[in-house]
Amino acid sequence: MAKHPVPKQKLCKSRTSRRYKSFANIVRSKLTDKIQLTTCPSCGEKVRAYHVCEACGQYKNEQIVKSGGSKEKITKIKA
Repeated sequence: MAKHPVPKQKLCKSRTSRRYKSFANIVRSKLTDKIQLTTCPSCGEKVRAYHVCEACGQYKNEQIVKSGGSKEKITKIKA
């Protein structure tokens, strides 16, 4: 049976976190290049380009999704 490789010394937490942080920074930079954020002209929220605003429900100054209405909570299922 083959023996498993064993590290000679224990790695400190800072070394591990440094390795993870560099990976996270690379992924974050790739994502920021892919996703375009713009501001909604009606409410000023950050919105993905070519998507409906989640805050006000408008796209290209047209109301697409109703917003602000009260939603009824379903407590019993009617048969």
